[in-house]
Amino acid sequence: MTGGPDLSDPAVEAALPEHRIAAVLGRRPTGMTRLLGGCVAEVYRVELAGEAPLVVKLAASGGLAVEGFMLDYLASETNLPVPRTRHVSETLLLMDFVDNDGAAGDPGGRQSAELQAAEQLAALHAVTAEAYGFERDTVIGALPQPNPWTSSWCDFFREQRLLVMGRIARESGRLPAETHRALEAFCGRLERFIDPPPRPGLVHGDVWTGNILFDSGRVAAYIDPALYFADPEVEIAYIELLSTFGPAFHRRYEELRPQRPGYREARRDIYNLFPLLVHTQICGPPYAQMVRDILDRYD
Repeated sequence: MTGGPDLSDPAVEAALPEHRIAAVLGRRPTGMTRLLGGCVAEVYRVELAGEAPLVVKLAASGGLAVEGFMLDYLASETNLPVPRTRHVSETLLLMDFVDNDGAAGDPGGRQSAELQAAEQLAALHAVTAEAYGFERDTVIGALPQPNPWTSSWCDFFREQRLLVMGRIARESGRLPAETHRALEAFCGRLERFIDPPPRPGLVHGDVWTGNILFDSGRVAAYIDPALYFADPEVEIAYIELLSTFGPAFHRRYEELRPQRPGYREARRDIYNLFPLLVHTQICGPPYAQMVRDILDRYD
């Protein structure tokens, strides 16, 4: 048995995280600490002598360039707080470390953070485009999100979200064939249940607690976006599905962007079919059953 990589091999040594970072920055880190998360990449806090710390994500199989692009897009085109990127490539993403305490703190701090989040996301959703989609394909986690510009919201959500992710989950064996057939049949009558918003709105696309950095009762940054222009209700439905925020958030968001009739009656469940298909692909049977339960309600 071997005890680890052969550090006498120059090729192996050059591939170590410290050396890859040094090659980008021109100086070696003084320390590195593994951070939680990183389902598609290894994530470290990087210490540098006399400088603020950075975060590095390393992915042997690539895919980090689109994440860097999305963070840069949010930084340049919106007011949503995100980490500043320092280096973007397919296999290495360097960005500023954002101080955070891992939660919103005390109950008063939590409510303050939720009110702030409602205002931030309402402002994000007010960023509009002429069609649904995005200027490039994006990802949610490691899974593809095709984003061809599409004039019809129903067509986009059916073709580029439900049918794409349903096919991925079926081909992997995570989504039962019978449920996949029910999904395809439901997509054929999707127009009966969803209508377009007044304008496409930009959504973060993956607002769950792991992708929000809190610090001292405020939202310090959002990470790991999955951007596209959509009906912004898809974001709110996802937040409700995962209980990302509580009542303070929803009351304030509703004040800023009132829900259209029919959201709670149908669209909330239907919009959550997409994240449930994503979770089906990642986690399997419990989420596949949740997909089937929604489809049965609208059979």
